[in-house]
Amino acid sequence: MKAIKLLLIAIVALAAGTLNANAGGPIKFGPKVGITVNDLHFNNDLFESNNRTGWTAGLMLEGTVPVIGIGADLSLMYVRRNSEFMLQNNISTDNRDYIEIPLNIKYKFSLPAVNRILVPYLAVGPSVSFLTSKKNIENAYRNKSVDWAINFGLGVQLFSHLDINARYGLGLTKAINALPGDQGGPAGIEGKNRYWTITLGYLF
Repeated sequence: MKAIKLLLIAIVALAAGTLNANAGGPIKFGPKVGITVNDLHFNNDLFESNNRTGWTAGLMLEGTVPVIGIGADLSLMYVRRNSEFMLQNNISTDNRDYIEIPLNIKYKFSLPAVNRILVPYLAVGPSVSFLTSKKNIENAYRNKSVDWAINFGLGVQLFSHLDINARYGLGLTKAINALPGDQGGPAGIEGKNRYWTITLGYLF
C-alpha cells in the first residue's frame, strides 16, 4: 500500500508540474458526459456480482505542455454506479452515487498529417470517489464513504475540442464491507470496484 501511495503522490506532482508549465498557454475546460459499466469484485464466491450500466456527468480541465505532448486533466464528476449481486439465492441491486475526482496524465501522439483534425492519446492516473448515497444495502453490506482507484485509458481529440475517452478503473481500496454478525452476510466479505467508463466531452 505504501508503494501505491508513493505512485499517487508522484502522479499528482507530475500533473501539477504539467499544468504549471502550461500556464502561459491555453488551458481548456468543458462539460463531459458518459456511461459506466461497473462490477463489484468480491473476495468470496458466496457473493456473485453482475455488470450493470450507470452514467456520469461533470466538468473537465485540461492542460498540455507544447511540443512534447505530455499533459494532464482533472475532472469533477457525478457518477451513478449500479451493481447487481446474489447472496443466498436472493438477487439485490445497489445503485451507488458518488462525486468522483479523476486526475490523468496524458501522452498525446503527434501525427503531423492529421493533428488539426485528430489527436490520439494514452492516459493513466488516480481517482478518488466520495459516496453520496446510502451506506447499508439489503442487510448485506455497507458501502465505504471513500473509494480510491487508478485509471488506465485511451482517447482521441477531434478538431481540438471534442474529447472521446474510454478508461478502465481498478479499485485500490475496499468499496464495501459485510455488516457485522447476524446483520448481514458472512464475516470478512470485502468488495472492490472494477469499472469501464466511456465519456464524451467538449473543451473550450
